[in-house]
Amino acid sequence: MKGLLFTYLLCYGGSIVSLIRPWYGLLIYVCFAIIRPEAMWPWSLSGGGQFSRIIAIALLIGWGINGFGKWNLGNAKLPTVSLLLFWIWAAISTALSAQNLNVGINFLEAQGKILLPFLVGISLINSEKHVKQLAWVILLSQGYVAYSMNDSYFSGFNPLDSNVGTGSFGGMDNNCVAIAMVTGCGLAFFFGMHQKIWWRKWLAFILAGLMAHTIMFAFSRGGQLALVVTGATSFYLIDKQPKHFAFFLLAVALGLRMAGPEVRERFYTTFADQTERDASAQSRVDMWKNCIDVMVTHPLLGVGPDHWPLIAHLYGWGRGKEAHTMWLQTGAELGVPGLLFLLSFYMSTMWMLYPVARRKIAYANEWDVSVARMMIASFVGFMFSAQFVSLEGLELPYYICLIGAGTLKLLSSKKLAFQNQQLIAQLQNRNQALANANPH
Repeated sequence: MKGLLFTYLLCYGGSIVSLIRPWYGLLIYVCFAIIRPEAMWPWSLSGGGQFSRIIAIALLIGWGINGFGKWNLGNAKLPTVSLLLFWIWAAISTALSAQNLNVGINFLEAQGKILLPFLVGISLINSEKHVKQLAWVILLSQGYVAYSMNDSYFSGFNPLDSNVGTGSFGGMDNNCVAIAMVTGCGLAFFFGMHQKIWWRKWLAFILAGLMAHTIMFAFSRGGQLALVVTGATSFYLIDKQPKHFAFFLLAVALGLRMAGPEVRERFYTTFADQTERDASAQSRVDMWKNCIDVMVTHPLLGVGPDHWPLIAHLYGWGRGKEAHTMWLQTGAELGVPGLLFLLSFYMSTMWMLYPVARRKIAYANEWDVSVARMMIASFVGFMFSAQFVSLEGLELPYYICLIGAGTLKLLSSKKLAFQNQQLIAQLQNRNQALANANPH
């Protein structure tokens, strides 16, 4: 009943608000994209995505009524253009290379549901408050999914175990859920490190712990390895002070405590040699090689969006088999340019935020530094883990990237203000020097 009231209130009440304040419609849309109300509360809700569709329509109408936002993107221009070019290239690949147009069009529609909200969001972000609100929505939404998963697990039912249940959540299998949790861990950890109010800090840390534990009982080797990589990245990024070391060591200790014998045994098989590697791990390696072969054969346009499953049988796999690698499958389906556009979307954001994370930008404040660190930790974990799973439709990383791109947009304005202040200070110093040299 609570889920029903929550969803209907946000959907229909939020739709009305969105016509006047589209930003709040975007926050609701992001919340629904992560929580997936129909999957979270299936006994109360049905409709196959109608709630997200309703709020999306109201959001776009409100966006148009209010002038389509502001497009002085500054450094956020590169990731925004990269995402747009990725979609355009997918459309070109569909038109010129896809054997099944319906499959390609469905891919474009699914990616359009990510692209449009991103464009709306980057045009509407005009203050630090907006970035913080988006971060809170993503943290609480992903944290609630983790809480729900843990609640089921500690009640005696593992929702991500295909042997006793569906082994999935909202169309995502155990590996996809684990990757989403890895992406959320980096954000949650540095969000907590930034907070000064104790309950906010520990709320973020607790949610990070729930996400990490979800990865454990999902039994995803890619997710477990990516969590280790995220931890190593976080250690590199944190300030080297005793209190920061203490929080990091606490996180490591809890992670080791949550990883039971079965989890550790599953994790160690990742590093087995070829003679000892299980069929699942070896099949991934073989499919990676096949994707590279497709990229070499079709380097420009690929074989068409979502078309690897349609040609997998040509390499000895069953029809409909995913390649279990987002990056190489994207390259096989959209060619080298499509892969580069997608990589540019994430890596350009990380590249421009890195100096901020290392405190090398004079006009960046503490929040900017925290955002840069949470983005880099999240992206490194996601980009590493995406090598093991096909999940270009996972929406969470795109919205976390929106936090980073929004911060880059605001930093461009801060840079201009900082430069103006420096210029004014230089003029004042020059005038003072002239006055001292000519006292009369």
